[in-house]
Amino acid sequence: MRYGQMRHRRPEPPAALLEEVAAQSARGVAPALHRLSSQMLARFGAAVAGVIFYGSCRRSGQPKGGLVDLYVIVDRYAAAYDSYLLRWLNALLPPNVFYHESADADGTMLRAKCAVLSLQDLELGTAQWFHSYLWGRFAQPVRLIYARDAAARGRIERALALAVVTMIERTLPCLPERFDSAQCWQRALALSYSAELRPESPRRAAELVSHELPDYRRRTAAALPGISGMLAVEGTDRYINRLPMRKRLSPGWGWRVRRAQGRALSLLRLMKSALTFENGADYLAWKLEQHTGVAPALTPRQRRYPVLFGWSVLWRLLRQGSLR
Repeated sequence: MRYGQMRHRRPEPPAALLEEVAAQSARGVAPALHRLSSQMLARFGAAVAGVIFYGSCRRSGQPKGGLVDLYVIVDRYAAAYDSYLLRWLNALLPPNVFYHESADADGTMLRAKCAVLSLQDLELGTAQWFHSYLWGRFAQPVRLIYARDAAARGRIERALALAVVTMIERTLPCLPERFDSAQCWQRALALSYSAELRPESPRRAAELVSHELPDYRRRTAAALPGISGMLAVEGTDRYINRLPMRKRLSPGWGWRVRRAQGRALSLLRLMKSALTFENGADYLAWKLEQHTGVAPALTPRQRRYPVLFGWSVLWRLLRQGSLR
């Protein structure tokens, strides 16, 4: 079973959480995002069930100032690609990531990183995967800038809501006996970031939560009925951790496994991006610089055959301690 997913289907998320996630996801975005969404529809056709906007550009509200992060949710990989290789890669290690750029109406260049994910993988990844790659991302506030119809919107919003429940449940063993929403989400984001190759300082999780603390508070309160090990202190933003002591004696073992797993998966995804990106080797170098602060120098041979010859760059960064 892929990525250690659980065998049972998760219960439905609380109705209040579904409403909260739907309300937050439906907030407006800049017109440039709708143009990018339309270009994703043109690229992947009728297979597109939805387009999700997340990441730093969403938080800043300035899509023209950086690299826009989009998730393109498709019905099936076979319907999204003519290439059998791309179908296979996307199914083997989702998502496939593509680089897209286009001139906006005012001539400004928009740059986007577009991750392609099937609706089924979105649902499994937010509710059943062991690793936090998807539920760690989608538990945070996002914008659903396109949904094909009400059925697609409902499935995507359900997956987003289940990501919140999964995130809190997996963080609960690492929380103290009493905590508030900010402590919960700061710990959750710090743990999920540590399970990937990320350069963020320990302060980064606190900054992200404080930026949207009212949204995180509402998400926590709305998720409460779906989390058995957590009790609210009435009239406050305080919670009691009701997990049995045996589950909190060694709370970090699952996250230690996720860190080891995530290290390997992150390296594989970086190498895979060299296949799916135009000028993929240069993107790989840029991505490594973003993650490590070190700009790797690529030889002509590594640029031409990044999958075959790029491993020496990764090995050098590992030996230097740049990848943690």
